[in-house]
Amino acid sequence: MPIRMTLPPTFGDRLAASDRPLVGMWVCSGSPLIAEIAAGSGLDWLLIDGEHSPNSLESILAQLQAVAAYPATPLVRPPYGDVVTIKQYLDLGVQNLLVPMVDSAEHAAEMVRAVRYPPAGVRGVGSALARASRWNRVPDYLADASGTISLTVQIESVAAVEHVTEILAVDGVDAIFVGPSDLAASMGLLGQQEHPDVVTAVEHCMRAAAAAGKPAGVNAFAPAVADRYLEAGAAFVLVGADVAMLARASEALAGRFIRTGGGPGDDAGSGPRAGY
Repeated sequence: MPIRMTLPPTFGDRLAASDRPLVGMWVCSGSPLIAEIAAGSGLDWLLIDGEHSPNSLESILAQLQAVAAYPATPLVRPPYGDVVTIKQYLDLGVQNLLVPMVDSAEHAAEMVRAVRYPPAGVRGVGSALARASRWNRVPDYLADASGTISLTVQIESVAAVEHVTEILAVDGVDAIFVGPSDLAASMGLLGQQEHPDVVTAVEHCMRAAAAAGKPAGVNAFAPAVADRYLEAGAAFVLVGADVAMLARASEALAGRFIRTGGGPGDDAGSGPRAGY
């Protein structure tokens, strides 16, 4: 007899059940090994990024498999809110989507249709062939599929901020996530995601989400900024990224151990520690 399986709770389920904000990190390297290391860190969730990272369907699948044994909940971000790409992600077994650049209620509603089977949506029916249903080992998957999927849409433009109340009102949007970097660029403040006007826009979105009874999250690598948004009511935050952590930590090692004065004995290969 085949194994009968139950899928893990969605990110929306975890947000609803938690008595504190959920803290996560980006996984941008495309590496299943790094994803697995991050999944065992004690953080609540991981964002596997397909927008700005070298991720293919195959590498996303491998990362989902690598983190499946751990309690961290994986979200996956596609390159764009495209119905065909989302269909492929869902069939891979992605349960939690973070869709970037959703600027209107109409686009949000299109994304809801993308994650639902007809007649409520347009998702293609291929579950018997797909990891999503564990190859039909999840009982009644077709009937229950919408309950196994969580949809978060990303607010990261002036237009999205202007329409955030309408976006939040779309049935099937479980949460919003504000991206201060792209939002700052949209406001003419490229690279100034901590500018007071950007912070004000982020907090406006959080208040709108609270009024709508839906969770709002935000990206905030600076601890003080993350603390501010948590105090303002953020239900989930991203506070780091695998590639950024590796870059900064390796730079710190170079700064600690490599002398750059240029004088005799100051190069990396000289002195009593050379070769060790």
